[in-house]
Amino acid sequence: MTRPPIVSEQEWRSARDALLVKEKQLTRALDDLAAERRRMPMVRVDKDYRFAGPDGTRSLGDLFEGRDQLIVYSFMWHGAEEFCSGCAMFTDNIGHLAHLHARDVSLALVSTGPLAEIMPYKQRMGWTIPWYSAPDGEFNHDQGAGDGFALNVFLRDGEDVYRTYVTSGRGVERLGSNWTFLDLTPYGRQETWEDSPDGWPQSAPYHWWRLHDEY
Repeated sequence: MTRPPIVSEQEWRSARDALLVKEKQLTRALDDLAAERRRMPMVRVDKDYRFAGPDGTRSLGDLFEGRDQLIVYSFMWHGAEEFCSGCAMFTDNIGHLAHLHARDVSLALVSTGPLAEIMPYKQRMGWTIPWYSAPDGEFNHDQGAGDGFALNVFLRDGEDVYRTYVTSGRGVERLGSNWTFLDLTPYGRQETWEDSPDGWPQSAPYHWWRLHDEY
């Protein structure tokens, strides 16, 4: 196996500093991308989608759970005997939802499988994320998931719901922390350092952060 060269501490530090310049450039580029995302146009969702949950049938508006922003991950479903390991890995890496809730964001999973198969799997995995069944596949088809997976973001204004963002493939692969999820939402992290549209909610960074059971 060919290994990178072994160098002195000074040479290593020089190489690390050079890489850090590129890392900071990428961080700033991602900040600029998130700022552009917050200014993307939106499209109204006019269809009356219906989702089956443990407490009965829900509308897309109900999935917001009273909040103004919603992230929906369409979890690929091939039957109870063939769970999607990639979707499971993604779900395993979702942070505690209390931190998203603190920024007015709800997150839910949606699958085309029947609720009677979804719930035992959810319990087996130890997941507490709300998970709904949409067996007709219309929501997944309309929102870019098809028979696979995708992540969509929505904004609610009164009774109106708007789709603001979608990603799939490797765009989903790089997600999985509260920060990257918040960067996808219309309001972002809602911190004063961010470049956001005028009037967007913002507060000082660090000060709003809590242990997830202290919000």
